[in-house]
Amino acid sequence: MNPYIEILRPGNALMSAISIILVALIDKTISIPVVIAMLAVFFETAAGNVINDYFDYKIDLINKPDRPIPSGRISLKNGRNYGYFLFFMGTVCGFFISYLTNNWIPFAIVLFADVVLYLYAYKLKSTPLLGNLTVGFMTGFGFVFGGFSINNPTIIMTSIFLGFFALVMTTAREIIKDIEDIEGDKADGARTLPILIGAKKPAILAAILIVVDSALCPLLYYYHVFGILYLPVIAIAVVLFIYSAIIILKSQEREVAAKASKNLKIGMLIAFVAFVFGSL
Repeated sequence: MNPYIEILRPGNALMSAISIILVALIDKTISIPVVIAMLAVFFETAAGNVINDYFDYKIDLINKPDRPIPSGRISLKNGRNYGYFLFFMGTVCGFFISYLTNNWIPFAIVLFADVVLYLYAYKLKSTPLLGNLTVGFMTGFGFVFGGFSINNPTIIMTSIFLGFFALVMTTAREIIKDIEDIEGDKADGARTLPILIGAKKPAILAAILIVVDSALCPLLYYYHVFGILYLPVIAIAVVLFIYSAIIILKSQEREVAAKASKNLKIGMLIAFVAFVFGSL
């Protein structure tokens, strides 16, 4: 694979753009601002991935020597400049969305994302809990960005609710991933929450976040955001969520944390499917 494509982590960037597609499906419309919003989210996510590889250069020399920068296929300087270029492209997309919709909030959101993604790669990801919250916040922000790009008050409120759901569940999963990665993070000198206070308390916090998010899921049907088809599909996701909370409370072993993290990821994908079915 071309190193300049590989470093984007294109699959990850495309997954991030799904949030825009889901919001557009709820509104039952596809417009030029929506298409540009998908591009903006792709560019911003890709920029975050690239700048993260730039700052992780020394760690990746040991842990991931085949990545484009540590392998020498992309120089450190070119990697940094490539990240800046992607941030610029995302920002340009945000400007055009705001210009077309006469609403400057999307442009402000992209500028905010530029700062947060850069700070996350530079400093925040090594900050206990704040790094987890930042990943969750940016995941949820994709939905909110989609809502403001459509610029429909009802859709904006729905996108905020979906964004909150994504924020809470993603934060829980990031905490569990830190439990899974304790040994590796210790070797890298990281200061994650499980390293600082042990795995049990972060597991309890993650479980609480999962239960709270699961309890909120039926509200999307109750407030007529989604139709009846939403319920049976989201029920499957909720079962996976609660199961993950139970097993991580019982044990914080690496294998258990990996299983809980995987189940949460699958559950979130099923939840996205539920959003689609509920919009039919």
